[in-house]
Amino acid sequence: MDRVPLALLLLRASRWFDRQLLDGLEEAGWPRLSPAQSLVFAHLDARGVAPATLARRLGTSRQGAHELVAGLVRHGLLAVEPDPARAGGRLVLLTARGRALAADARRLLRGLEEQLGGERVAALRDLLADVGTGAGADATDGPS
Repeated sequence: MDRVPLALLLLRASRWFDRQLLDGLEEAGWPRLSPAQSLVFAHLDARGVAPATLARRLGTSRQGAHELVAGLVRHGLLAVEPDPARAGGRLVLLTARGRALAADARRLLRGLEEQLGGERVAALRDLLADVGTGAGADATDGPS
């Protein structure tokens, strides 16, 4: 019998985590987010991120990233503000509400990791830690 390709297993696992996370957030009273919207949170950092950088990290067009951000702004989870370091520049930032959602998401993800078991999660982290960080890595890797 043929083994399931590793890439497919990783994709399924990623979708499982995202589905569990989004369902858990909705059960906790947060608005229903799309998988694409949840990815935005994975690519933000504490100082904010320029829209073009966010689009690159998401692997989408600036217009696509703008639409995702606009939806999250409407939910009060993100804000787009002037970048004090660049004239005319803008930064996408978490609002207080967005930080609260992110804290709930971290709690839910910790719970999912506990379900998998500490040793298994540690082994997965060790195996995956270097994937995409070598010579061929690019800006889509997200915040460090």
